Amino acid sequence: MNTTKEQLLQKLLDRSAQIGVVGIGYVGLPLAVVFGEAGFTVVGVDPDAEKVAAINRGESYILDVASERVKALVDAGRLSASTDYAVLGDADAVSICVPTPLRKTGDPDLSFIASATQSLAPYLHAGMVVVLESSTYPGTTREMILPVLEAESGLSVCDDFFLAFSPERVDPGREDWTTINTPKVIGGITTDCGEVAATWYAQALETIVPVTTCEVAEMTKLLENTFRMINIGMVNELAIMCDRLGIDVWEVIDAAATKPFGFMKFTPGPGLGGHCIPIDPLYLSWKLRSLNYTARFIELASEINTNMPRYALGKIQDALNKQRKAVNGSRVLILGVAYKPDIDDLRESPALDVIHLLLEKGAEVHYHDPFIPHFDYDGLKMDSVANLMDEVGKADCVAIITNHKQYDYAAILDRAQLIVDTRNALGKAGRDHPKVVRL
Repeated sequence: MNTTKEQLLQKLLDRSAQIGVVGIGYVGLPLAVVFGEAGFTVVGVDPDAEKVAAINRGESYILDVASERVKALVDAGRLSASTDYAVLGDADAVSICVPTPLRKTGDPDLSFIASATQSLAPYLHAGMVVVLESSTYPGTTREMILPVLEAESGLSVCDDFFLAFSPERVDPGREDWTTINTPKVIGGITTDCGEVAATWYAQALETIVPVTTCEVAEMTKLLENTFRMINIGMVNELAIMCDRLGIDVWEVIDAAATKPFGFMKFTPGPGLGGHCIPIDPLYLSWKLRSLNYTARFIELASEINTNMPRYALGKIQDALNKQRKAVNGSRVLILGVAYKPDIDDLRESPALDVIHLLLEKGAEVHYHDPFIPHFDYDGLKMDSVANLMDEVGKADCVAIITNHKQYDYAAILDRAQLIVDTRNALGKAGRDHPKVVRL
């Protein structure tokens, strides 16, 4: 008689396995769609009733996933969504893709993982594989999820069910690297757990990168984002140093980038945004503090990056001052509030910090973003201005915070009274221009 593992592997290989995705946001929805398009039947679970209703209508709320793809799967009976975890009772494979933010104190907020685990536990059954995709510190899968699943279900890992970690690698707005072709790292609680999880994902994704344990997979994700966070911190400090020295940091970076080896180009900006880079390294730093070790590079880079919105404010303040204007009472237009160009993702965007700081100084702040017509986030509620060029002309200062490609920067430069360009969006046109101040 086939073992539990062999039976599950067969269902995964012939795509008769039922798939569940917990958390159908920026990570979960693309993953659910990819599994559905690979021939699996997928159900998404999310507490947000609006998201659930949208999926069941065949509508996407994620920029990277076209509604046509969602509707085709819904119409074919291969994709549905629910707010009720009970639908996972028939699932053979479950991926957990819930948020892992930081608390105001800088400590990890694992409440979403804890809640998802507790909610899944009653429906865990023999022959199920569970994969955590949420970014977290090394040890979370083994120390936090495994004990709950075993205790609540009475089942044993590897004998009855399988548990692994596979870090999400989503870069919103990209078309060259997507869920399908981005290599997928997977590490299991045991070797068998890793094998089952890798077999599952290999049915829909092009490249699977197996590692020996879930801790290795968890650490891999933190290394990737810590690498970026530290290098961005370094180049942000370089921008500050070049400003003090009277050197054009953008020219320096472009010149260094001509070296064909030993250098990777990073650019400065008004701060870090997104769910991963500003947050993931601090999970590692927090974990190491519990082991009496200070992650000094992470702490220093975080300090520099966290202060960049205030540095951008200083640039705006100084630029207005040269025109004999105070920030208090000045009309400031923020161009772009998404955390990176050409997406509609506001999470951890430095634009929010810049807006808060300007409001505290008494500025009259407006914003424009073609991807975010309005927002209600972190106590701040605003609508994008209806007429961009009209507002550009009215503003005492235009601050380019997110360099969306669809902006006509030449027209903005011609119309604006003053521009603070924190992204070098104007390029050579902004260099030495009397109306432009660059980061």
